[in-house]
Amino acid sequence: MPDLPHQFSKAAEKAIGEFRRILANEPPRMRRRPTKEIGAVLEELRTKFRIGRSAPEEAVREHWAELVGEANAAYSHAARLEGRRLVVLVSHGVVRNELFLNRAEIVDRIQKLPGCSAVTELHIRAS
Repeated sequence: MPDLPHQFSKAAEKAIGEFRRILANEPPRMRRRPTKEIGAVLEELRTKFRIGRSAPEEAVREHWAELVGEANAAYSHAARLEGRRLVVLVSHGVVRNELFLNRAEIVDRIQKLPGCSAVTELHIRAS
């Protein structure tokens, strides 16, 4: 790999440019980043946005009725995963209380699903 040229600070480049009477053709607040290979960038985006990979939310949604029971599943659904917390939206107060009281057991069931071992808590919200 060839040696990269020395990177000067923006202030130094501006001073050199003014001395040589070369106008800067980039905005003063623009941030320069090293060039990356397109394959690495695409793989990073695929991982970040889970493109082509199953997400833990999908596994939980598929098995939601088994996790909380048919009656509770009719009035609730897993909305999204925020870090290690699963946000559950509930449309009935009794079901919300039922899920709240059994949340530790539900989390244990969720952690047994493939790819869902990172879920450690439920955040139950009214919808």
